[in-house]
Amino acid sequence: MTPQTSTPPHQLTGAAREVAARLDRLPFTRVQRGILLKGGLSTTFDGMDNGIVSFLLPIVAGVFALSGLEQGLLGSSSLIGAVIGALLVGFIGDRTGRRNLLVWSMTCYSAAMILGAFSPDAFVLVATRIVGGVAIGINANIVMPYLAEFSPPSRRGHFVGSLAGFFAFGYVLAALIGYFIIQAFDGGWRIAQIVVGLPIILAVFWRRSLPESPRYLVSRGRVDEALAEVERLEDKVREATGAPLPEPAPMGHAAATGPANGQPTGLARFLALWRPPLVRQTGLVWVLWFCFSFVYYGFLVFLPTLLVDRGFSISESFGYSILIEVAQVLGYYPAAVLSERLDRKWSIVIFLLAGALAALGAATTHSDAVVIVCSVALAFFLNGAYAPLYTYTPEVYPTWIRGTGVGASAVFSRVGAALAPIILGAAYTSLTFVGVFLLLCAVIVVAVVAVAAFGTSTRDRSLEDITA
Repeated sequence: MTPQTSTPPHQLTGAAREVAARLDRLPFTRVQRGILLKGGLSTTFDGMDNGIVSFLLPIVAGVFALSGLEQGLLGSSSLIGAVIGALLVGFIGDRTGRRNLLVWSMTCYSAAMILGAFSPDAFVLVATRIVGGVAIGINANIVMPYLAEFSPPSRRGHFVGSLAGFFAFGYVLAALIGYFIIQAFDGGWRIAQIVVGLPIILAVFWRRSLPESPRYLVSRGRVDEALAEVERLEDKVREATGAPLPEPAPMGHAAATGPANGQPTGLARFLALWRPPLVRQTGLVWVLWFCFSFVYYGFLVFLPTLLVDRGFSISESFGYSILIEVAQVLGYYPAAVLSERLDRKWSIVIFLLAGALAALGAATTHSDAVVIVCSVALAFFLNGAYAPLYTYTPEVYPTWIRGTGVGASAVFSRVGAALAPIILGAAYTSLTFVGVFLLLCAVIVVAVVAVAAFGTSTRDRSLEDITA
């Protein structure tokens, strides 16, 4: 099939226009909050999986007598799988459905973690974590377009941006599991694997209760199913409010609900990301996700080591790490509010600049107390900046290619996450404590310049209007 461009030669079909207008006019109720909770909790397990490895690694290294190379492979195994999963989202996420991928990826992740709890050797443990990482890579990157396609324009910053809070909460849970289970019990690392495998219970219940995205259905030409899903949502919202629904606003915008000549292959969708008019936004979101993940993972992975080198005990460093990870959860809320009132673009700029100042403060101070305060502030502002980025990424892609766009950007995110510990670890002896924080500052500045120069306004605009 000839690769398709992302510029639609046709106006929105009547059905697609109707679906978009009816979804966007729905009042925000417990119905949408239920969808958000289920999608958000799947992201919590993503954060928990990323966070738990730093607690598993020192224990498992002793149990299986791992070499330095084997420890590195175990530490990166989930990230390697997540890169594969993110690539798969680009090829299957826009073809098989948002809900199906969300549910089945959670199921596969849970199964892999539970199997990993009974690993007889390091090879099996690494293999199960790679498989679990593939599932996480699919799950984390299909949930963004899924939630964006249900949210009314006026609440999309809160709705999708809240994934940053759910993700950070996963890190808090990982720290608690590490502190109270992994270190407290013989074989605690096996118990922890079973705990992080609990999403399989949620997946069983969510398979029937989660709706498929009507926007996705109409982009695939499944108009009757899309309208039926909209009607079910309207009935639930009407029941929740006890009042008639407002009339849909007229929508006359052109929008890319799909290419003109049928459904493109995964390769064609990927190539379309790098053709006008998507090329500018694709380049931007790739740069942003790489920079965000490099700073975020580099900071969190090396934080205990950095604190120990400053003279804190290991116990103190772990305790402060929990405090810093709690600060991440809190960072989401003001960022989500700001992204609704100001815009995603400038919210990212403000929070990243504040994070850069915090990193600079940690690098230049001679006070241990100031180091802790600046580290807490850096975690707060970094995760806060993720909230508008989570929202912005699915907003700038049309429905027919939204999963591909999000998945492709996630590959760069995972690459940044994987490279940060390697680069910082290799350069730490020459960079020292000060140099690490200055390097993080420099990467933050790159992201700030990129979004300020190339970002576009998405606040209070329908998805169809943004991608017109």
